[in-house]
Amino acid sequence: MQGSCLCGSIVYQADSLDTPIRHCGCSTCRKAHAAAFNSGCGVKKAHFRWLQGESLLAQYESSPGKIRYFCSRCGTQLVAEKVGVPYMVLRVATLDEDPGVRPSAHIWTSHEVPWLAYGGALPRCDEWPPGYPG
Repeated sequence: MQGSCLCGSIVYQADSLDTPIRHCGCSTCRKAHAAAFNSGCGVKKAHFRWLQGESLLAQYESSPGKIRYFCSRCGTQLVAEKVGVPYMVLRVATLDEDPGVRPSAHIWTSHEVPWLAYGGALPRCDEWPPGYPG
């Protein structure tokens, strides 16, 4: 499977997803991704490689021993790495194709914010909602 950043400058290859996909709602993922949660999974380092743009990677140590890698041009977070862990944490939303598996759980729900609402109660729109001026 290939994945890339928003601007397309960085491209990677993941031969397999080696842990289940989980939606992480911890406070650092929410801040780092500017989203309610991050969808991630583990990919063994031997199953991951950069195909293009590796020199454009920037990094940030968001907590002791955890490095987040992102595109220095567009800011897309691509992977994270923890010291001593044999796999990368892949940001599943950066895949350019369907990985063929679905998320298995929400994790760090103790950090969820009160405005976050899951379930079928919210309306769903294929694109912009009717009458949206965008």
